[in-house]
Amino acid sequence: MHDPAFSAPGRFWRGNLHTHSTRSDGVLDPGEVCRRYRAEGYDFISMTDHLVGRFGYPITDTEAFRDTDFTTIPGAELHSGPMENGDIWHILAVGLPPDFTPPDAPDFTANTDQETGPALARRARQAGAYVAVAHPEWGGLSLADARSIDAAHSIEVYNHGCLVAADRAQGFWHLDRLLEEGRRLTLCATDDAHFYEPDHFGGWTMVRATENTPQALVAALKAGQMYASTGPEFHDVRWEAAQVTLEISACTTAIVQGAGKAAVAVHGDEMRRVSLPLGQLDASPWMRLTIIDAKGRRAWTNPVWKPEGEL
Repeated sequence: MHDPAFSAPGRFWRGNLHTHSTRSDGVLDPGEVCRRYRAEGYDFISMTDHLVGRFGYPITDTEAFRDTDFTTIPGAELHSGPMENGDIWHILAVGLPPDFTPPDAPDFTANTDQETGPALARRARQAGAYVAVAHPEWGGLSLADARSIDAAHSIEVYNHGCLVAADRAQGFWHLDRLLEEGRRLTLCATDDAHFYEPDHFGGWTMVRATENTPQALVAALKAGQMYASTGPEFHDVRWEAAQVTLEISACTTAIVQGAGKAAVAVHGDEMRRVSLPLGQLDASPWMRLTIIDAKGRRAWTNPVWKPEGEL
């Protein structure tokens, strides 16, 4: 089976799905944020300022900063209601319409009278947004919290700002537990850039779409036509009954993971084409891939599911 993220029409576009500006708690104005990402070679960003009353509930308008080589997707980081640990929810909504009704969230303090995080995520998805659970390790999400966001398309499995600020960058534990329960989720990597720390240009999502427009990119994200990276590149992935074959940028490790402890790794020098045996993952209904380069940078594919137990 040709992995659908690589067989879909179009090409890959590099983008950051989690970005802040002076419209909330970032230090650069929206135009300068866009300029820096464009100069760094990104194809798109989503400006996801915090949708709380302190900042006037912004859904930041970045349309003026688009050109033929760079686009922007409207979005926001949504907050409301307490998680199990008492902290307020952080939910990423990319492709959120400007007339979206914000929650009653005056600031970053949660209370039980607010709209719940799961209800807010459902409203965002119903409004047309691609919804991701933001930085679950940094936020201290419990498994019950993660289970409750039933409207999520994705889990943010790498957040560069959370690595820089707290060494709590990941979301793989939450993703894999939900996959083991049958939730068909995808994954994304982001910066969560504010620009008051070196929290930018460290994690991104490669989205395969026919054109670099907000509509095409959001549709591709919802369809799972992407992979996440901090450096390495996937060029192609083909799944067969006994093995998976990867075409990649130069890497030293390739790993296929499944449910529980199921995993197989291959190591080498500047590997560009790798085949991984799948025999140890026969019992797993899903599988995903990790590649690692000589600098320790990683990239990850979305999980693929075996139809009726077979690829």
